[in-house]
Amino acid sequence: MIHAGHDGAVNAQTSQDVEAQPTSRIDQFFRVTERGSTIGAEVRGGLVTFFAMAYIIVLNPIILGSSPDGTGAFLADGNTAHIATVTALVAGVMTIIMGMVANFPLGLAAGMGINSVVAISIAAIPGMTWADAMGIVVLQGIIILVLVLTGLREAVFRAIPHELKIAISVGIGLFIALVGFVNAGFVRIPAGLATPLELGLDGSLGTWPIVVFVFGLLLAAVLMVKKVRGGILIAIVASTVLAIIIQAIAHLGPRYMGPDGVTVNPDGWALTVPELSANWTLPNLDLLGNFSLLGSFRNIGVVAVLLLAFTLMLADFFDTMGTMVAVGGEAGLLDDNGDPINTRSILIVDSCAAIAGGASSVSSNTSFVESAAGVGDGARTGLASVTTGLAFLAAMFVAPIIEMVPNEAATPALVVVGFLMLTQVAEIDWKDYEVALPAFLTIVLMPFAYSITAGIGAGVISYVLIKVVVGKARTIHPLLYGAAVLFVIYFLSGPLRDALGF
Repeated sequence: MIHAGHDGAVNAQTSQDVEAQPTSRIDQFFRVTERGSTIGAEVRGGLVTFFAMAYIIVLNPIILGSSPDGTGAFLADGNTAHIATVTALVAGVMTIIMGMVANFPLGLAAGMGINSVVAISIAAIPGMTWADAMGIVVLQGIIILVLVLTGLREAVFRAIPHELKIAISVGIGLFIALVGFVNAGFVRIPAGLATPLELGLDGSLGTWPIVVFVFGLLLAAVLMVKKVRGGILIAIVASTVLAIIIQAIAHLGPRYMGPDGVTVNPDGWALTVPELSANWTLPNLDLLGNFSLLGSFRNIGVVAVLLLAFTLMLADFFDTMGTMVAVGGEAGLLDDNGDPINTRSILIVDSCAAIAGGASSVSSNTSFVESAAGVGDGARTGLASVTTGLAFLAAMFVAPIIEMVPNEAATPALVVVGFLMLTQVAEIDWKDYEVALPAFLTIVLMPFAYSITAGIGAGVISYVLIKVVVGKARTIHPLLYGAAVLFVIYFLSGPLRDALGF
């Protein structure tokens, strides 16, 4: 394993590694030989990371493109190919920058979980537009960048209890899984409203689109258990091929909600009808720059905007910290304190990626833990990230393929990602009720209330209240008190607006 000293230089463990000389300028710039790697291994590792991450090009457009904003409008008018193009562009550019600036084998793309929050919990707020929602994403990216540059990231990190950080991730995992089940039609609102949800159609899974979903979910699970790299992408592709065949034979058509609130063609496809298309065009970049930094303040108020930005910041900031430590540990690129080398550079690029994602209307871009797949295949330097980024840029030209992918073929990945996030629940001490109860409320209210903000707010408020009641008020960080007050105002915003007459 390779370790880094405090000056950021990597110390090889053998004299042979120390004496090895760079073979080219690329080798010298990225310190390939110095870190015990080769250019071939870096390129191969970068491609492995791309294939492990490539599912985001399919999923991000479906998540963002399938939900209307608060005015009823769809992002890019529902054109998932346009969203896919910009998703690949921003991921490519920011991953290349990560490699060049931080020299770290880390890929970036639109963050899973964060995109669901933006689509379902932010953009859908009455009166909110997609431009306003993406402005909040830009705002939270700017806040994170300021925290990094001022050294306040440690203060924010300390303010949130470890158990609540874990609970937030677990709760988002359950939320994502529920979104996947609902979007695929595997779980639906029953026509008679006798129960909040039901399995399939009238309790039956006997429709072809649900068969495609179940096939994709089981295939993704098997590939994950067998540790097949790119297993999620393989499952999406295989399920899409099956869906295209079924549609060609059965001609199912789309499933949609009629004006009377009754589902039309309940046996059909949930979003995209999987048909081969000859509509190939050059990449469309019209989404770039379509954001409003201050529009949300006019529509929902300062307090609500700050709370939403805070929610995104938590998910983005702490996921990045965990990801870079996990990938750095796998690559042997941690210093004596257990921190990744070039930590500040990594965090700066990651913060800029959040801003770039919002400014490009494809949600906050963040570091992907799937980068560990490339590290496992030999990646040790930023050259692997450059390779991953170039692969994303090449993917821009095949974005129209996204139009063939139905929800039922893509959403199994949401369930799988939800499972992976749920596995962290074991890190919570469930015997310590002082932290277990707030963690529980955080986790369950996200899917039950269909709101990630509600889950985090309930967790923070209950944690502060319990600690104060048991006489441990001094153990709470001042920032957490401030967050609790903001969440109380957020939950009471309706009555407060009525009382104040606006």
